[in-house]
Amino acid sequence: MAERPNQTIIGEAPVFLEMLEHVSRAATLSKPVLVVGERGTGKELIAARLHFLSPRWEMPLVKVNCAALTESILESELFGHEAGAFTGASRSHIGHFERSDGGTLVLDELATISLRMQEKILRVIEYGELQRVGGSDTIQVDVRTVGSTNADLKLLAEKGQFREDLLDRLAFDVITVPPLRDRLEDVLPLAYAFAINMASEMKHDYFAGFTAKASSALLRRDWPGNVRELKNAVERSVYRQSSQDIQIDNIAFDPFDSPFRLRSKKSNAAQPAAQDVPKSKKIVLPTDFGARIQETEKELLSAALDNARFNQRVAADLLGLSYHQLRGKIRKYKLDRS
Repeated sequence: MAERPNQTIIGEAPVFLEMLEHVSRAATLSKPVLVVGERGTGKELIAARLHFLSPRWEMPLVKVNCAALTESILESELFGHEAGAFTGASRSHIGHFERSDGGTLVLDELATISLRMQEKILRVIEYGELQRVGGSDTIQVDVRTVGSTNADLKLLAEKGQFREDLLDRLAFDVITVPPLRDRLEDVLPLAYAFAINMASEMKHDYFAGFTAKASSALLRRDWPGNVRELKNAVERSVYRQSSQDIQIDNIAFDPFDSPFRLRSKKSNAAQPAAQDVPKSKKIVLPTDFGARIQETEKELLSAALDNARFNQRVAADLLGLSYHQLRGKIRKYKLDRS
């Protein structure tokens, strides 16, 4: 039986839930599937979910990082080899296609595979048969192939860098994992989950939480590295916090950030001049205290709604209010998305 992944999939954004529903539908079939998405979006978790929701869930799940192996080693790892097939092959070796017989084989970094290897993979997907390197016997296998990549395979096929016939076979269905910047509702739940796990790893009794400033910083970032980048930033921030009793106020986005950071001479010369610090807003007295308080409240509410992209629950968290308190103030000042 394949071992279930130890990472929980967290997400409640509509685009993410729609993608999970797509996974559930595709999992019931034995057809090849492509999982595509930017780096760090969690494609490997989605590929595993396809397996464990499928009728093959009790059979092997085998994952191969194709980018980490040279062509000759990848060929041996995927198809196996017979004893004496090449120098150093003292005994026969069962490849990943045979190991995953009856189950699922995930080919990660699919776009890095050579055209010659793509042709051999196509034969296994098309006919369910293979030959070990140095062997002559045909071996039958029943494997569901799942490809994973952050590359544009259609563009590579148009350029002749990826076989169109293999792409046609693999792309019976394509599951696109949305980037984190389009899953705003998931940023804080993911951040809290990563922070709690890191606090537990550091033997802390609890996690004190994020301040509104830190939450706002997490929500404003575009996250080019997606969930992986978020995980690293949150865990780094928890690790650097001086006390478990203090909320995280500053997110350590860049581990290289330092006033003594090493830079090339060229980059040193190109450093911009320091910007002038804006002056504080001048207060003119006498003034209407109540009106000024209301004006400040409206500014804070508008800023929170803008930072939260009008997600009211997230905006409430940024302001330290309950959801119902925020709703009451929105009605009071007649603020809405329009």
